[in-house]
Amino acid sequence: MLDIKWIRENAAALDDALAKRRAEPLSQSLIALDERRRAILLSLQDMQSRRNAASKEIGAAMAQKNSELAEKLKAEVADLKDTMPAVEEESRRIEAELSDVLSRIPNVPLDDVPVGADEAANVVTRIVGAKPTWNHKPLEHFEIGEALGLLDFEGAARIAGSRFTIVKGQLARLERALGQFMLDLHTQEHGYVEIQPPLLVRDEAMYGTGQLPKFADDLFRTTDERWLIPTAEVPLTNMVREQILEGEKLPLRFTALTPCFRSEAGSAGRDTRGMLRQHQFNKVELVSITDADTSIDEHERMTACAEEVLKRLGLHYRVMTLSTGDMGFGARKTYDLEVWLPGQDTYREISSCSVCGDFQARRMNARYRTKEEKGTKFVHTLNGSGVAIGRALIAVIENYLNEDGSVTVPDVLVPYMGGQRRIEKAA
Repeated sequence: MLDIKWIRENAAALDDALAKRRAEPLSQSLIALDERRRAILLSLQDMQSRRNAASKEIGAAMAQKNSELAEKLKAEVADLKDTMPAVEEESRRIEAELSDVLSRIPNVPLDDVPVGADEAANVVTRIVGAKPTWNHKPLEHFEIGEALGLLDFEGAARIAGSRFTIVKGQLARLERALGQFMLDLHTQEHGYVEIQPPLLVRDEAMYGTGQLPKFADDLFRTTDERWLIPTAEVPLTNMVREQILEGEKLPLRFTALTPCFRSEAGSAGRDTRGMLRQHQFNKVELVSITDADTSIDEHERMTACAEEVLKRLGLHYRVMTLSTGDMGFGARKTYDLEVWLPGQDTYREISSCSVCGDFQARRMNARYRTKEEKGTKFVHTLNGSGVAIGRALIAVIENYLNEDGSVTVPDVLVPYMGGQRRIEKAA
């Protein structure tokens, strides 16, 4: 959430940021609403002050046996008591309206983010590795997995409907191996603390990271009005909500391997075959909580941590800087890692790493203080995939396909596979 004080002082900057995000200017309407809110608050304060003063004057008038003045003052106090509830209600209404509008405004992009309407304006930042070359024909992951007898889409549909997959046997173990490898890498070498967070969260947690109210249709809600997490970013980031942290202990770095649940409401007809876009998938998430001065450097570090996963798996990928029109709601800048999928003959996103500034912290009321400075500041938050496990499984299957239809296990995963080096057709 943006600071209304900042908006008042930087109206043109807000409208320019919204224009970059293909949104209408809002500064003048927001400032007008805020002025109305402030005027009502001032009026309410004046009424409260006058009521208190008049109450004291009644006592003085009665002490002086000036009954006429005392009755007049009593009538004034009674009138104020009758009037104030309506003013208080109007104050709450305006406050709620302003909060609702602010909660739906996207974050302000950093100056170096490319400006554009959509993904066509994304910029290739770097390319790592080379595309594999084979004598045999590349296949898509669902063709490979079904031929091996280890991916079952029809069975999953009978149980749960579309956009679910049953992963079997050696491929199920490979998926588990990918997750364990990523957790070990991030905790043992990158300094992240492993967390096992709740998979169900309250409205406040979804609001804190920006999923609510704008993106409710993309989420799954339970009958007891909790939400299934769309990503572990939600519980991990909210671990610092409503807290004041010691600045000297920052950054905090968390990682978690969890299932994620998304309704994919806006993706009808996209990636309907295979397991690229699912209602349920596993992902290793990275979250950092930093101070205001180090979040940009932390963004580069986090992206490098995610890249290391792909490097050790021997996968070709590229890093994209997302344009203002393709960037997420809460992000100030985002890098996408796009892995090469030979079967599709294209790059597909496998990780997205974003720096959010204090945007989420304002929604969570998460602050920090230092010994050198008075007062508190909002923390800065970052999140990234380290990486999406299902998509990593897809990438391994397609990039390590052999001519006989088997799949070679990447060297880094062999210890997690009990020494197994090849995945072959199920007996």
